[in-house]
Amino acid sequence: MHELDDRKLTILQAIIQNYLETGEPVGSRTISKGTNLNLSSATIRNEMSDLEDMGYIFQPHTSAGRIPTDKGYRLYVDMLLKEKNKEIENMKEILIEKADRLESMLQKVAKLLAENTNYTTMVTTPKYKKKVKFIQLTDIDERQLLAVLVFEGNIVKNKIINISVSLSKETILKLNIVLNTFLQGLDLTDINLPVISKMKEQAGDYRDIVNDILDAIMQAVNEEEDFEIYTSGTTNILKYPELSDVEKASELLYTLEEKKLLSGLIQHRMDSEDSRGIQVFIGEETPVESLKDCAVVTATYEIEEGVYGKVGIIGPKRMDYEKVVATLKNLMAQLDEIFKKKK
Repeated sequence: MHELDDRKLTILQAIIQNYLETGEPVGSRTISKGTNLNLSSATIRNEMSDLEDMGYIFQPHTSAGRIPTDKGYRLYVDMLLKEKNKEIENMKEILIEKADRLESMLQKVAKLLAENTNYTTMVTTPKYKKKVKFIQLTDIDERQLLAVLVFEGNIVKNKIINISVSLSKETILKLNIVLNTFLQGLDLTDINLPVISKMKEQAGDYRDIVNDILDAIMQAVNEEEDFEIYTSGTTNILKYPELSDVEKASELLYTLEEKKLLSGLIQHRMDSEDSRGIQVFIGEETPVESLKDCAVVTATYEIEEGVYGKVGIIGPKRMDYEKVVATLKNLMAQLDEIFKKKK
């Protein structure tokens, strides 16, 4: 942004806002009439030429106006995220009234967002972090152990582990100490070969049981990997000419119908701290191939520490970012208040 002076920023913003409204290339005369710059069309054309050289706008064909590039949209969105925090209509009353169950509330959220924005929306059921908080082994009989696995967010999973030899209380205590010493606080992605090797070394003759326990942990987590994705306003995407040709529309609708194809978008940086705010993916930034011609705005809601899900809005690259960002910010505030009251 430092390479653009105030005049260029004003012109770029005017181009983007006009293109968002019309979907048509924007000319210098439109900018001249729509801003308070008091500049001639010739001066505006020179500034637009500079913006084109910098990669913020481009001319789709000779004698046409300009339209934003992904870089131009990116600058606009970054400025918007810093400066805009507008309120929209309060959804809280509707959400609380219809939130008998979390699933039904999330489906209503998807529908309300689609109606409010006129774009396609998606909401996921919550997932939990895979950080190990505590492991407790208890013997059921001579050939079976019960492994109680507690993950961050106080998510508890139980797995029965078959063992080939009988274990004394002392040995089970030792295994509990080994498991918690090495695994406590680790995300499952951090359980690598060096960690496993050290655990086996400490377990001595019971290294095979350590393997069985690790397998049980992975299995317990994988059983919960299937999360629901609720979508709404799927056909809204067809309202925008740039996305409505047969091939693009078919790919988009298939992606939205086969919801698991959206998992790349949902999983993207899900566990990182900087993913907890609003994220905007424009064009090639989108981690789902069939959405490369779209813009996607996502936010993460959190029910309690370590238990969270995604809300997303999918539309053309000329989507109304201001309204979408404001809508999601307001929604996140309302959900946060609702979940706090439920605790």
